[in-house]
Amino acid sequence: MNTENPDDSAATVILGQKVLPGLEREYETWQRDLNTAAAGYPGYLGDEISPPTAVQPDWVVVYRFDSIAHLQAWMNGATRQRFLDSGSKYFDGPATQQVISGGTQPADPLVTVVVTHRVDPDHVDAFLEWQRRLNREESKFEGFRGTELFRPIEGLQEEWTTLYRFDNAEHLDAWLTSAERQKVLAEGQKFHDFKLRTVDNSFGSWFAFAGNGKEAPPPSETKTAIAVWVGLYPTVVLLTLALSPLKLPLWLGLLVGNLLSSFIMSFITMPYYVNRLLKRWLRPAPDVSAMKTNLAGLGIVAAVTVFWAVVFYVVTVRIWTLP
Repeated sequence: MNTENPDDSAATVILGQKVLPGLEREYETWQRDLNTAAAGYPGYLGDEISPPTAVQPDWVVVYRFDSIAHLQAWMNGATRQRFLDSGSKYFDGPATQQVISGGTQPADPLVTVVVTHRVDPDHVDAFLEWQRRLNREESKFEGFRGTELFRPIEGLQEEWTTLYRFDNAEHLDAWLTSAERQKVLAEGQKFHDFKLRTVDNSFGSWFAFAGNGKEAPPPSETKTAIAVWVGLYPTVVLLTLALSPLKLPLWLGLLVGNLLSSFIMSFITMPYYVNRLLKRWLRPAPDVSAMKTNLAGLGIVAAVTVFWAVVFYVVTVRIWTLP
């Protein structure tokens, strides 16, 4: 469990907001303008917006800054307050907020539960022991991927925050509804004042954040486009070869092929092929020169592109001619 000093770590805030029906498009435009304003503040590292899903009932916005101080300056600043005043007409009730300092960002699209507890200072030791018992039980369940515990942050958040992650919503639900969890919760009645939020982390998983607790800035749009192209070329050609025996008309073949390629790109090609192949180019280490990183990355892109081009030339011209 992570309890590191917040002054030495990057800081993340998770905001949940219910939006009035029919105002989703206006809200999203407003939110993106707000995020653009956040990008102008010192220490800004990135943001993400996630609309409601079957797992996550609210709109969720995540901001990342390089320190608690910089995050606090943004959260309490006049710019954000002006936006909140003008955007209040979009909201169905108050927002929820959880702040964490440090921690690791999962490289795979996991389902994360964020739990906040108000703990009496006299009960901290008992709370930590109870959290350890809870963690031992949840770690026995299928799909469990880890947990992290964060202390309150003076001036920003009074609650303790716990993150625990599962590989999918079904495994998470099995834990949330289990008799084992209910038993441990009953043992910790003095800590019953808590809030629980589920966040579907599948958004933004094509280009995962660095796992060292200090999130790397996102790849440039040019790098992103090239990386998608690297994954798209073999995916589309292999799908075309796989579907060709069906002899589908052009309109139907493209419809089916595009649907399948979207799923394959999201769940296989990008996380397991492109992200791993181009990791050091998309997310370069801060102590490596940009020229060296770009030359190495573009060299890999050229090599794999030539490789696939040769393979597909041999397969489709020398071995098998498509009808």
